[in-house]
Amino acid sequence: MLAERSAIPLDFRGYRVLVAGASRGIGRSIALGFAEAGATVSICARGETALEQTRQDIVAHDVAAHAQRCDLADPAAIAAWVADAASALGGIDVLVNNASGYGFGDDDEAWLADFNVDLMAAVRASRAALPHLARSSHGSILHTSSIAALRPRPGGPSYAAMKAALSHYTMSQAQALAAQRIRVNAIAPGSIEFADGLWDRCRQEDPARYAAVLGKIPFGRFGKPEEIAHAALFLASPWAGWITGQTLVVDGGQMLNG
Repeated sequence: MLAERSAIPLDFRGYRVLVAGASRGIGRSIALGFAEAGATVSICARGETALEQTRQDIVAHDVAAHAQRCDLADPAAIAAWVADAASALGGIDVLVNNASGYGFGDDDEAWLADFNVDLMAAVRASRAALPHLARSSHGSILHTSSIAALRPRPGGPSYAAMKAALSHYTMSQAQALAAQRIRVNAIAPGSIEFADGLWDRCRQEDPARYAAVLGKIPFGRFGKPEEIAHAALFLASPWAGWITGQTLVVDGGQMLNG
């Protein structure tokens, strides 16, 4: 949950926001952040129970909400969600591509999972949303990349490579869409901890690794999903009206220590 509404400096009343991969963690916090700031929100994810809970939490902010189950590795499902969301909300102003295939291995299955969800889901959702974004007076696309995209790493080469491709796509897409006044940016989170997320499970199952990663974060703690949501709201807002093609690192200084 974000801070009290009176403390939020951004007003998204009248905005129609789509968040892919929004049933938990970062995506959920981004969706709730936009709702708390007054936007109507559509969300999608594979898990129906968590998706419905998030929809209810969005509605609790007195805004309209749309939720649809969607396998983001499925091109037809993405097209259907975007079309249904645009119909339900009356258009699209902001698209947030947040999902990940979390293919941390080096076999074909891991590479394809990350290719289809981390990269191609963003490409496909953007393509489907573009006609609606082009009609918006404040069209914006946000991608969730990762600090894993910025340096070589011994584990999860497929995840890192596809996040790097997503950051590069952010620049190319921003250049291509600038004439239509559609801004495109990405956020590269550091290690974010939330209930039943990667680092929460690591804390319980591999405390040595958890401690090693924690020791590299200058702020002395893992990040919170809400802190990524804050960055997303800023980048989608008029305050960032001349920012496009950028990947914003939000990591508590984690990258400073390699």
